[in-house]
Amino acid sequence: MLYLTRADVERMLAPAELLDALERGFRAYSTGAASVPPRTAARTPAGLLGAMPAWVSGGGLALKAVSVFPGNGALGLPSHQGVITLFDERDGGLLAVMDAEHITAMRTGGGAAVSVRLLARADARTLAIVGAGVQGHSHLATVPLTREFTEIRVSSRDIDKAHTLAALDPRCVVVEGFEEAIRGADVVCCCTDTREPITRAGWFAPGTHVTSVGGTFGPELDPETVALNRVFVEWRGAAENAPPAGAHELQGRDPGSITELGELIAGLKPGRENDTEITVYKSTGSGFEDAVTARMVYEAAVAAHVGTELEL
Repeated sequence: MLYLTRADVERMLAPAELLDALERGFRAYSTGAASVPPRTAARTPAGLLGAMPAWVSGGGLALKAVSVFPGNGALGLPSHQGVITLFDERDGGLLAVMDAEHITAMRTGGGAAVSVRLLARADARTLAIVGAGVQGHSHLATVPLTREFTEIRVSSRDIDKAHTLAALDPRCVVVEGFEEAIRGADVVCCCTDTREPITRAGWFAPGTHVTSVGGTFGPELDPETVALNRVFVEWRGAAENAPPAGAHELQGRDPGSITELGELIAGLKPGRENDTEITVYKSTGSGFEDAVTARMVYEAAVAAHVGTELEL
């Protein structure tokens, strides 16, 4: 098997190629060319350990074990840690074991970026990134690939983190309040570790595309924003399963009222219908995203002779 460290994964994961791989994964899932059971998790007083198996036809057979411990920031540790095992979909042989921390971060931001590519207005120029942690960084690395943004607002409850993130792109400006960052933005990406809503429906201008990847332990978006607008997801199970598999914001909602991104990509459902519509992408994370990303990283590593060959 091939062993890939975090440094190896970072070298091999190209953001632009990631978005294309994720689109293929979204399409495969929504057209029945994938098998992705709901995520399960063992909970501890401090966090959880999740297991996420997935198969995508021609795109990867993988299992991710990921721990989510939100208090790790105070310990100087990442909140999400884990490992991905990649298997040969033809014979089940173990192909690779790789760090999952960077993949988890990038495929989550990449999924939001795919939603922006599909649903944001063509003339979107102002991006707001709310949250400046790991997901703030992954969103800054991926979402600007989808539109010609001229201003990127960065807002965080930790102003030092906001300045650190903003320093990575000359288009970035630090905005202290979430409301100020959101009002008038064309695309708003929420990526916090909150346990209660950080938004208000009245803050979003007509035509805004909203993404939300936070909310493992509570809702990130306010109920009105979710109830009054069309919602798009990785998988309809986000409304059919309890957290952590499903989304807090979608509990009790009719699954038939939400649309999978893969259905847009396959031409099965419509996307944005006009320039004043507010669209919402709510992410919970899905194993198919890990599978296609791990396969992409593995193939790049093999081609570049990166990694260490090991025997079990």
